[in-house]
Amino acid sequence: MNNQLSKVNCIQTTVDKKIKCNAGSGSKNITVILPAYNEEDSIGSIVLLTKLYSDNVIVVDDASSDRTAEIAKNAGAEVIVHQANRGRDIALDTGFKAAINLGADVIVTMSSNGHHNPADIPKLVDPIIKGHADIVNGSLYLNSPDKPTQIYHRVGQNILGKFTNKNLYKTKDSQTIFRAFSVSAINAAHLDSQSMTVDNWMLADAGKSNLRIKEVEIGAHRNFGDQVKDPIKYILGVLKTVLMDIENNKPLYLYSVPGFALATCGFYMGLRFLEATLLGIGSLHFWPLSLMVFLSIAGVYMTMRGILMHSFVEVTAQTESV
Repeated sequence: MNNQLSKVNCIQTTVDKKIKCNAGSGSKNITVILPAYNEEDSIGSIVLLTKLYSDNVIVVDDASSDRTAEIAKNAGAEVIVHQANRGRDIALDTGFKAAINLGADVIVTMSSNGHHNPADIPKLVDPIIKGHADIVNGSLYLNSPDKPTQIYHRVGQNILGKFTNKNLYKTKDSQTIFRAFSVSAINAAHLDSQSMTVDNWMLADAGKSNLRIKEVEIGAHRNFGDQVKDPIKYILGVLKTVLMDIENNKPLYLYSVPGFALATCGFYMGLRFLEATLLGIGSLHFWPLSLMVFLSIAGVYMTMRGILMHSFVEVTAQTESV
């Protein structure tokens, strides 16, 4: 068994107030992915702490303009640098692929700015190591029903519950990045960062792949400056998840319905213009004509896109059910 797992087991048993280290969980390669953008103030300490509970730490530097990559490398992380800023989802996708190449058995995704406590990693990976789960979600609210919940969090969860795949709503904190995945879960889910946020897409697709999702309660460390930014980021993340989920599962609602409405408006304007021109009671003007053409073309395109995507979803569903 490797040294890192020995540390994990000793720390976990210490937390449980047991002096003797548990050496019976077997050898599992635990790799942690830290997507980072301009996190030079926190990335060094986060990497050093995370190394105590893992075999590999991968920092995906999303084109930071500071010394994030340099500090992470000096702290002992495997560093991958994006030449252009591509967002957290692409950074996670890059990290997943790199972790698999490093031979990871369990992959943990975690914030690089100190929001999450690396000491919670053993608690997060334990259900996977014991074979009880394929994906483990870290939640701040799981066993603390009386813990005060921000209103934006409740609003976001209600939105997810009504409009997205129910596998997302089954988790208490579907927007957290602190998760653990077995490598078999990642292979079964087929990474597709272009269709949905990587981590939420995997949760939404878990039911289709018969993956087992569990939750454990975690702690969090929040920086003072994040109190204002977090609600905005959270709600934007919820809305993005909703739109991506609708696009993947109900494209007719996202494209064809509004597209048909736009096309109808464009065609109606065209008929009115034609009628006015033939009767000699009006003349065509550039801007109204441009608007008519735009509505007609955009409406037809969206309608056809929705129909084609719906057909693709139906074919995919039938194929998976065979």
